[in-house]
Amino acid sequence: MPFSTLRGFRDYPPPDAAARAELWRRMRQVAHRCGFQELETPSVESLDMFRVKSGGDIEEQVWAFDDKGGREVALIPETTPGLARVFAERAKSEPLPVKWVTFSKLWRYEEPQAGRTREFSQVNFDILGVPGIEADVEVLATSALALDEAGAQGLYAFRVNDRQLAEAIGLAAGARDLLLFFHALDRRSKVTEREFVADLQRSGVGPEGVAALSETLSAAGSGVPAADATAFFSRWTEPPLPTPGPDGLARLRALFTRIEKLGLGDRVIFDPTVVRGLAYYTSTVFECYAKKGDSRALFGGGRYDHLIELFGGPPTPACGLAIGDQTLELLLRSAGRWPEGEPALDTYVIAATPEFASEAAVWVQRLRVAGIGADSDLMGRSMSRQLREAARRRARRALIVGPQESARGVVLERDLTSGAQRELRPDEVLPPA
Repeated sequence: MPFSTLRGFRDYPPPDAAARAELWRRMRQVAHRCGFQELETPSVESLDMFRVKSGGDIEEQVWAFDDKGGREVALIPETTPGLARVFAERAKSEPLPVKWVTFSKLWRYEEPQAGRTREFSQVNFDILGVPGIEADVEVLATSALALDEAGAQGLYAFRVNDRQLAEAIGLAAGARDLLLFFHALDRRSKVTEREFVADLQRSGVGPEGVAALSETLSAAGSGVPAADATAFFSRWTEPPLPTPGPDGLARLRALFTRIEKLGLGDRVIFDPTVVRGLAYYTSTVFECYAKKGDSRALFGGGRYDHLIELFGGPPTPACGLAIGDQTLELLLRSAGRWPEGEPALDTYVIAATPEFASEAAVWVQRLRVAGIGADSDLMGRSMSRQLREAARRRARRALIVGPQESARGVVLERDLTSGAQRELRPDEVLPPA
């Protein structure tokens, strides 16, 4: 009987699997270049570990089950709890700061849609032990470089805010329920103005507060460029915002000043509606958006300064960002920048007649041992079909072995771009040792 993938899961046949591997290779190189060390955690963890971080509601999204020992376990829906567990175990011996990168496959039982599957991959950049904005900027700068190397340069922007600033703005507007206020801000770009006002009113914001917020958000527009952010922040200095607003403003001023100095002002903007839905974020938060298209966040992160303590570790400031494969693929495909897949083959060795298939295989092995990508026909095809296969594999050259070449003690090399041919002695085929 025929089978197909389960809903929310995908196959990645050639060349897409290799294209994805190429993206991760580029990002891995960036991570190493920026001083991040790789961390790998199990794909199955205790369900309680995710309850500690996100509460009981997490069970609606995780693939949870009882193992044969009767323990409640889950396929991991995110990497951060595993990272927190590992650091808590190693905190006394781990030198600070910690800069970890993880490449993980994750599972969430969500409604599948464009850019969201039930099985996906993610790269996380996390820095632990740095209380200042230096870590926030480092995570943003590294993520920007990783996205650029992946092919997304010019396609994205990071929208940055501070939860403490958002909290103070809500208090100044009269919000009595900050969670509802954050929910209203988060939904602002997805609902009508009437629905947004109704959300604000449910959080306790009165008519004057609604008017003041609407004016601020209108002034911010689709985001305040880094170069203009400091001037924009002056609207909250007189009169000053209630606590903890001034601290949030100070962090953002310092962050945007450094962002400008690093030359990242074209891809980092201030957006007062970014709050992130997860309750464990403590101050700086950021989301990545496509510069063109809808306003849905591609991915994001922020500062989570109290999470390590929940896992039995010491108080440890922390900051991180996660890049998901599904939304990144959509972004690159929409711009025509998806990688080709398997790299082009250097050499395709062709047997002019079936009797020379074994000699072709010998040359393939020699080339591979010498570090050169090489392949040959395994199907007993004609020479013309072998040449077509070499072209399909985007080989740089073909090496032809056959009775005429053997009689002269040579191998025929054909450049598959220009068609130029030349005879090579066996010692000329391989690169110098």
